[in-house]
Amino acid sequence: MSPTILILPGIGNSGPAHWQTRWEAGDASMQRVQARDWDRPDRTEWVAALDAAVQRSGPHTVLVAHSLACLQVAHWAAQTARRIRAALLVAVPDPSGASFPAEATGFAPLPMQRFAFPSIVVASSDDPYGSVDHARGCAQAWGSRLVEIGPAGHVNAASGLGDWPQGRALLDQLRRHVGS
Repeated sequence: MSPTILILPGIGNSGPAHWQTRWEAGDASMQRVQARDWDRPDRTEWVAALDAAVQRSGPHTVLVAHSLACLQVAHWAAQTARRIRAALLVAVPDPSGASFPAEATGFAPLPMQRFAFPSIVVASSDDPYGSVDHARGCAQAWGSRLVEIGPAGHVNAASGLGDWPQGRALLDQLRRHVGS
């Protein structure tokens, strides 16, 4: 069975030039999980939205999370009994870092339990919201494979990645690994 890929943007949503939006526009198997408020994220609401989306899409789901949505996935994984196939987690922010947005509430402390599904954490060496050391610690705790991609900022539209073929290749590797 072909999986549904749920796109999970971070704070502010992913605009038209963001790789998530570009991937979604070109792949009918991808669906964006909507937030009630993209600019003032509330962990409880975001986790509930993810849980409802996974309930609809079923156990063959693959998550593609960027930034704050990586924390959404970690909180969801720590409390759910639902099963998914895998997750790609890109640019994990540090909720205790000085640059973490004050308008995002309830995301700290970050759950550090091993996920019940395979995952890849992607880290940029110059991400202003989360260091490679932070990403490494998350990957280790979550049982994720860590992929360091060098200097790519926050791995967003401002990074100038376009369709970000390297990220798409990681998603394809993850999907092959889990039999998608």
